Amino acid sequence: MWLTSSSIGRKLVMAITGACLVLFVTFHVLMNSVAILWPAAYNDICLFLGANWYALIASAGLAALFILHIIYALWLTMQNRKARGHARYAVTTRPPQVEWSSKNMLVLGIVVLAFLGVHLIQFWAKMQLQELVGHNPTSWYTVNGAAASPAMGTLFIQEAFSHWYTPVIYIIGFVALWFHMNHGVWSMFQSTGWNGKHWLERLKCIALWWTSIVIALFIVQAVVFTVQANGNHYTSDVQLQEQYAEEWGAKAETVLSDFNKEYASAIQKAEGANQQDVAKEVFLSKGPKFIEDANVIIDNYKKQCPDAFNEHVMQLEQSKDIIERQMQFFSNPAAASQPALN
Repeated sequence: MWLTSSSIGRKLVMAITGACLVLFVTFHVLMNSVAILWPAAYNDICLFLGANWYALIASAGLAALFILHIIYALWLTMQNRKARGHARYAVTTRPPQVEWSSKNMLVLGIVVLAFLGVHLIQFWAKMQLQELVGHNPTSWYTVNGAAASPAMGTLFIQEAFSHWYTPVIYIIGFVALWFHMNHGVWSMFQSTGWNGKHWLERLKCIALWWTSIVIALFIVQAVVFTVQANGNHYTSDVQLQEQYAEEWGAKAETVLSDFNKEYASAIQKAEGANQQDVAKEVFLSKGPKFIEDANVIIDNYKKQCPDAFNEHVMQLEQSKDIIERQMQFFSNPAAASQPALN
């Protein structure tokens, strides 16, 4: 196949995958801009993407593009070095028209890859991956002592950028990305045949402006995120707290609904049996897990949303107290007061 057997084919693959990655980077910087202008809307975007099938397909496709781009980059580098042989060591000067980034694309790519690894650990692993492996708040990552829902991206901005080293790593990565993209954007057009003298100069100009605007936005965002994170903006803002409270409210509603369904199902299946005995079995077998889950939700809700109110969490807390008293009654009727069950 000529895409793998010829140098032109391999360069074309590099160009296509590179173009897709440039478009993704542009989308990513626009998405980050939403986090600055409308943090709550940014969380809505994170919730919309999450671990949904379309987001997973997009993530898999993006990963495939990265892998292909890296493989072909290494392949072309090895091919070029093999073609030059020992002659490359005899070169003492470089033509002035050869850009520094052109000679160091592999090194720049490695720096960008290392930066990407840090970014994935700080965000993707704690968000989309976390949604895939489990939905239990006890397994969630914590931010300021409270479990952070994988859908609430602003909490992970708070966690990442509250550390001094995060903006340092990101800005180094952005600078490397600027050099890599600036050369890559126009060279991918050159690889596809747009190499006329006038067009090449225009493409270089477009690449410079496009890359500079994107990277400048990234750097501004890193600075703003750092300032706001160190001011605890993403955990103290009331609008964001209300959004976090909605997430905990959804969890509370699910936990309470599941227990009520189990209780109602057990009573329905009793078929004339002593309902008191059935209720006792349900409360003593299902109650401890319900209390455990309820405590996790209520405790994290109070830590993360001190200035917000959610009726579902309040209802869960009331139900927890009732179920705890009912469990005490069934465990030791003589020591307990009258049963709380109506």
